[in-house]
Amino acid sequence: MRTVEGIEWRVSENFVPYEEALADMEARAAAVHAGEANERVWLLQHAPLFTAGTSADPAELFNPQGFPVFDAGRGGRYTYHGPGQRVGYLTLDLGRRGRDIRCFVHALEGWVIDTLADLGVAAHRSAGRIGIWAGEGAAEAKIGAIGVRVKRWVTLHGFSINVAPDLSHFGGIVPCGIASHGVTSLAALGVETSLADVDRALEQRLPGFLAKLGPLAPPLADA
Repeated sequence: MRTVEGIEWRVSENFVPYEEALADMEARAAAVHAGEANERVWLLQHAPLFTAGTSADPAELFNPQGFPVFDAGRGGRYTYHGPGQRVGYLTLDLGRRGRDIRCFVHALEGWVIDTLADLGVAAHRSAGRIGIWAGEGAAEAKIGAIGVRVKRWVTLHGFSINVAPDLSHFGGIVPCGIASHGVTSLAALGVETSLADVDRALEQRLPGFLAKLGPLAPPLADA
């Protein structure tokens, strides 16, 4: 672990069990709120699993592979996580970064889009559809997911980028409740890259992401 832009930058090499990640996020968010820990960006992978957001519809879960399903506590619907996908969990203190959740989500989407551009993929937001998209028209498909929770102005969860996952695994759900469009990945688009390359691109774009949130204010006296 090291510090980048004053934020702890953690990369886990091995698969992290989802329950462990969730408990760690909750503990870290509480410590950040209390002023007892630094903000953090945590990059990792999970073994194949589905997570259910607060708006998840059971009819959108098919799960023929029998992957475990976890209640995530974040916003959104069902999402898949698995090998070959870079997951980023952010624990940031929005209480000191403008207290604007919409700004945070928009900046987070921009961070992923800018990172993908550096890796050779022109990605974009799509009006009315959650997530990060690549391609146009009938070829448009989801390449990244955004799902966040904010607790006492500290963020939990974050994003995922499909680097080279098994895309057939997404067939166990209606990803994020969007049945009209499929999913894609860097590999499916012909971009050969590693998770380490993605991490480097994310790190290079971190200052721009943080700048969109505004300057970091001093901690409150009663934090």
